[in-house]
Amino acid sequence: MTPLQVRLQPPWLVVDLGAPLQVLSFAPHRPGLVTARQIVWREVRNADLPPGLDVGPWFAAVLAERGLQDAVAMLTSRDIRRVTRASCTVADWTVEVLATVGLGNAEAVGHRLPPRDPEAAGYGTINLALRIASTLPGHGLTVAAQIEALSLVAQARTAAVMAVGLDLPTGRATGTGTDCIAIAASPGREAHAGLHTALGEAIGHAVLQAVGCGARDWMEENRRPCAG
Repeated sequence: MTPLQVRLQPPWLVVDLGAPLQVLSFAPHRPGLVTARQIVWREVRNADLPPGLDVGPWFAAVLAERGLQDAVAMLTSRDIRRVTRASCTVADWTVEVLATVGLGNAEAVGHRLPPRDPEAAGYGTINLALRIASTLPGHGLTVAAQIEALSLVAQARTAAVMAVGLDLPTGRATGTGTDCIAIAASPGREAHAGLHTALGEAIGHAVLQAVGCGARDWMEENRRPCAG
């Protein structure tokens, strides 16, 4: 399979998966388990989302204006030019990851900080898009394996964020309050994607690299001491 095709035209980042794939996400546009060929980021600022705006219909409308209504789409306040990219191949599995990482609305899991001024807090949200592919023809994932893969992505994202050492009044940051993950794969019979599998190793390594790079970039940009 050819590498992911990425088109960066701020405020848009469009990822072409190369073919319609099964995409599992909790994205604000086309969440759940759907078939899509594209995963999209839309960068936003406060002026784009005034109080009282119904974000769902607004987002659907701006996507439709660009012919992206069938994409799985995410929102971020992070500068999308700061996108990071990583890939990893283990055995017959290749995982490609794109990430935008902002920690302005970071939280420590199990706690909540009081609402913050988004302008003062900096840019937030960690958005991740993955494509999982196999060199074996017709080799894809069951729905259960794709769900397991999503849990592993979240685990690796959390490990990467904790590694940079962003300490909050409530503890060490583990993510943000608006993170999003989208995983694309062909449907198939592979039933496992955990830490003991080649696929799990590839997922974890690629996500650690992409999120770690983005988190360190954010820490440096915001003049925060970085443990990693």
